Amino acid sequence: MKSNPLKIITGLIVLALNYTACNSPAAISGTIAGLEKENTKIYLIQPETLQHVAASYLGKVIDSAVVNSDGSFEFHKLPTTKEPVLFELVVQPSGKGANYLQNDNPIKANYMPVIWQSGESLQITARFNEFQKSFTIENPSDLNTALLAVRDIKAEAYQTFLADKHWNVEDGDELMAKEHAILQYKSSLMQFADSTPYLLPALVALRWVSPENDYERVPEFLVNQCTKWKEKETGHPWVKQLCKKSEPTNLPVLIGDKFPNIQLPLLSKDTVYIKDVLGEKLTIIDLWASWCAPCRLENRKVLVPLYNEYHEQGLQIVAYALESDEAAWKAAATRDGADRWLQSSDLKGDDAPFLKKIRVRTIPANFILDSNGVVIAKNLHGQELMDLVKGSFEK
Repeated sequence: MKSNPLKIITGLIVLALNYTACNSPAAISGTIAGLEKENTKIYLIQPETLQHVAASYLGKVIDSAVVNSDGSFEFHKLPTTKEPVLFELVVQPSGKGANYLQNDNPIKANYMPVIWQSGESLQITARFNEFQKSFTIENPSDLNTALLAVRDIKAEAYQTFLADKHWNVEDGDELMAKEHAILQYKSSLMQFADSTPYLLPALVALRWVSPENDYERVPEFLVNQCTKWKEKETGHPWVKQLCKKSEPTNLPVLIGDKFPNIQLPLLSKDTVYIKDVLGEKLTIIDLWASWCAPCRLENRKVLVPLYNEYHEQGLQIVAYALESDEAAWKAAATRDGADRWLQSSDLKGDDAPFLKKIRVRTIPANFILDSNGVVIAKNLHGQELMDLVKGSFEK
């Protein structure tokens, strides 16, 4: 049987290429300590859109490796790219899906974003059970140094505001305390994104603010990030996606916007336009419901005292209730003393047209307007709201 020279040459070339790949320095390699089981895998995930960053079950699996018994691993199959690219290294025990990311607790998070450039070799170390927290890179670039910094900011904010906290969400005060703590946690990440000169670390911080992709409570942050990066990184596809998400039609009414002049049906059966009932000094647009425990507490503990003290001086309150039962709405307003100010509802429950027009889904919520109907603050509750109103009338 005659040998085929072409097949022999082709085979030798393949062998040579495989040998070269196996013996060339790994693009990303490292050691993971504290393995509890054999067949632990580490995956290299590439988020393909901004929404994929820090999100479970999204992103493209670029490579995978079984972690050796000594904890070592290597990745060779990285894409050719001229620009820095964001990857996520994810550790999984045997049987777990490649791109399941743990986001509830930064201490236990099983993944870490890294930024890699062609020709670069990243050497990392980490512990299996505290992968993100313990993750280090030997001689990190400025970009990866920024990622490690925002990782530390996230972990510290979690420890300060959320770790070991247990709120009884049936209690209105505790539910509001939980909401406030979550906002403080997010604020640390938002401050990093606003201050860093590096796009990809800023966008990681942005996604860590809400892996669920819900920015209803912090829409101004999205707008500020779009403004910042569309000037510096105009052509980056993720910047375009960010700016698309931060378009006004996708966000609640923003601070600095003039509040829409919407016609409201009142409990008294009249209808009014918002511009016709603005307070001479301030107006609080309050979104509530009879079944919302923190809303009811806000009525009694905050809004009634404010209305009693400042209404004659130019404070107006316009309430909109997510109700479908008029009797329940009227009874709650009367019991709380909230029938003293303007009460409105379309009686369509969660399908409330007013909330759709201002693009709000979550209550309790509020907007504080100046005498011209411009939003000067929003979603202030308890003492913060009382301080703002008091300060406005005592200038």
